[in-house]
Amino acid sequence: MDWGLAQGIGTKVLLAGAGGLLLYWTISAVRLVLSARGINPLIKQFFTQVASGRVDAAYLLTTKNYRSHVNRQQFLRFLASLQLNKYNNLKSGRPRLQEGQVILTVKLKAENKDELPLDFTFTKVDDAWRVERISKVAAA
Repeated sequence: MDWGLAQGIGTKVLLAGAGGLLLYWTISAVRLVLSARGINPLIKQFFTQVASGRVDAAYLLTTKNYRSHVNRQQFLRFLASLQLNKYNNLKSGRPRLQEGQVILTVKLKAENKDELPLDFTFTKVDDAWRVERISKVAAA
C-alpha cells in the first residue's frame, strides 16, 4: 500500500472520529441543559423560603423519599449547622447527570470570601423538579 494513501485514510479516520466525538458531546450538552431546565428557579425558591423563615415550605420542595429519611427536626438541624445567615450570594455550577438525576453544586458566598459548597441532587416528580438530597461538599 502506498504511504500517501495510508496517511490520507488515517487522517480521514481521525477527522471522522473527532467529528463523531464533537457531535456526541454537543448532543449530550444540549440534552443536559434541556433536562435541567427548572432547577435554578427551584434553588432560588428553596433559599428564598429558608431566608424568609418558611422552612416548612422549603422542606416540602424535597421528595417524599428525602422526607422519609430526613425528618423535619433533622432538616432544621442541618440548616442550622450550615449557618446560612453568613452567606449573601450563591453561584451554581454545571449540572451533572447521573442515573436519571441531576446533581448541581451550589456555592454559597459570604462577603468575607468564605464559601460553602453544597451538592443538591434533583429528581423529577410529576414533571416538576424536587430536591432528593442535600450534602456538604467535602473540602479537597
